Amino acid sequence: MKILLSSLALMAVSTSLLAAEPPADMAYKLKQSVVKVHVATKNGGHGVGTGVVVAKDHIVTNCHVLADSNGVTVTKYGNNFAPVAVRADWKHDLCLLRFEYLEIPFVALGDSENLQYEQSVFSIGFPGGPPKPQTTWGKIKALYPHDDSQIVRTSASFVMGASGSPVFNDAGQLIAISTFKSPGREAFYYNVPVKWVKALYDLPEAKLVNQDASPFWDAPLETRPYFMQVVQPLQNSNWPALGDIAKKWLNKEPGSIEALFYQSIAYARLGQKLEAKTGFEQVLRANQRHTGALFELALMANQNNDTAAFNQLNTALKSIDEDLIDELNYYMSLQITARTAQVPNS
Repeated sequence: MKILLSSLALMAVSTSLLAAEPPADMAYKLKQSVVKVHVATKNGGHGVGTGVVVAKDHIVTNCHVLADSNGVTVTKYGNNFAPVAVRADWKHDLCLLRFEYLEIPFVALGDSENLQYEQSVFSIGFPGGPPKPQTTWGKIKALYPHDDSQIVRTSASFVMGASGSPVFNDAGQLIAISTFKSPGREAFYYNVPVKWVKALYDLPEAKLVNQDASPFWDAPLETRPYFMQVVQPLQNSNWPALGDIAKKWLNKEPGSIEALFYQSIAYARLGQKLEAKTGFEQVLRANQRHTGALFELALMANQNNDTAAFNQLNTALKSIDEDLIDELNYYMSLQITARTAQVPNS
């Protein structure tokens, strides 16, 4: 029961939507710049994605939306527009389409290099292909250094049709593009940074969409980034495998707090409580807004009846998001139930 409880606690903090809905007037204004991307595939099929206008006559979307296409158009307010050229970064899964006479307002580009854990974000796209763009919102749950920038994992969910959706900060500035998610019911949602969008302007234009590489996230599992490799053993409660991957991750990136966090998760589930506690504390020293580590340490303090430590951790969680306290209380009640079940009848 203790192992299951801790696993559920981690997933709850990782995936729940804890942020407030963005102001209606801001979302309404930004929706004017979000378009539906239509693709005619070479086998006669039809694909749908999302794009966002990032400059006059320029729309960015995911390259995988355009893959295997015979033709590309975007629609807005019942009008169809066809691109005249494309700049493609297939490795990072970003394509910049250029149009002529595209009278659609463009969004402001923000900064993806100075983001914080638990920062509120929202996304606008066409999940499932509805006629009008939909808004989802959440928080930044993790930041993973990759190439010259960082991948942004959020709790703002998306499904098929939302690939290429813009992710905005509270000021309505573009900070990332929704791109891929992990498999499984408790999915992790990953977004590529706006820094890579800005870099697209340095690439040569082409008249046709021509795939010359696979996205980094679509490589064979054993060669994908470690932040992707840890998800499956985490979801399957395969703690030895999780520990092995986290160890390799730390060897490659000794300063990675996420690698240390997942190693500490593995230690905790395998009964190495001291090593786990030490690791979670190191994570917090590096990033005081890491709610996963705060949550795990609070549960450990409650389990050990360490009232002083628990109160301190509880206060820290509450200062970041009061909604986390309700979840913490819920999992504490499960701990009490588990302890009661372990007491033999007299």
